[in-house]
Amino acid sequence: MESKPGGESEPLTSEKLASIEDEEVLNKMLDGAAGFEERRMIRAALRDLLKKKRDKREQDRGVRQQELKKSGTTVSVGRASMNQQPSAHKPAGQPASSTPGNKTAVRESSAAAFPQKCTSSEAPNAKNVKQMLLDWCRAKTEPYEGVDIQNFSSSWKDGIAFCALVHRFFPDAFEYSILNPNKPRDNFQLAFSTAERLAGCPPLLDADDLVRMREPDWKCVYTYIQEFYRCLVEKGLVKTKKRP
Repeated sequence: MESKPGGESEPLTSEKLASIEDEEVLNKMLDGAAGFEERRMIRAALRDLLKKKRDKREQDRGVRQQELKKSGTTVSVGRASMNQQPSAHKPAGQPASSTPGNKTAVRESSAAAFPQKCTSSEAPNAKNVKQMLLDWCRAKTEPYEGVDIQNFSSSWKDGIAFCALVHRFFPDAFEYSILNPNKPRDNFQLAFSTAERLAGCPPLLDADDLVRMREPDWKCVYTYIQEFYRCLVEKGLVKTKKRP
């Protein structure tokens, strides 16, 4: 809501929201919105903005294809692959004191220890905490196309939900509109490496392990999301009195 010099607030309109082309601005407005109608309008604006960016990228890709054909260059153009993106992110997220050998050792150690966390017994109030965290994930990713979080297992199997959740807090880290649900390994790697680099979230999940599963183990996904939430709280990106 915008304030006039006299102290009165101007009503938020779809036209005003449509003129905003910065995802981070809309995200902040969504966090600060008080009424249901305001949140609905802002979420709709976010969805439209993401779709607009995706359509623009597809249009630019088509123009480049036509230019290449005219120049006589043969090239295979499909959905953008992010095979190289994770490798670009990893060095930036790697601590200064780490070496490639140490990094591998840490990942192997985490992979060995993590199944024990996944199979640990739940606390008496774990069901309430689990539902609260699931509702939080759903609310944060609601504006994102292709994301429908209903659980901590099948809803995350193509990696898009992980990317949407990370992108919600770090919208400049990567281009969400080019993600391909048919490339789950790339999506997992992108989400986990970005979360590690920008949020300090340890890589508790392994992309190769996840793609071998028909559906991710919900305990593993739940544990990872808990850790990501904790890191966001520590960085002040999530303000709450209680942590899931």
